[in-house]
Amino acid sequence: MKVEILTTPDCANCSVVEKMLDEMKIPYEVIDVTEKPEYLEKYPIFTAPGIVINGNLEFTGIPKKEKLIEKLR
Repeated sequence: MKVEILTTPDCANCSVVEKMLDEMKIPYEVIDVTEKPEYLEKYPIFTAPGIVINGNLEFTGIPKKEKLIEKLR
């Protein structure tokens, strides 16, 4: 399973999601969309973070932990 967090600089919500994934022991990659704008072409997010699981944009913003766990199964 591949998890990517699409972030922007100084994104407070992004660190909340990172902490949730850390607590669940889920590895993830953090991608700053200001440095890699090609990600915005592929995943047009208007709110950070965007959470991409196995190539699909599953969430924008902070998901409920139960919903995140469901998608990670």
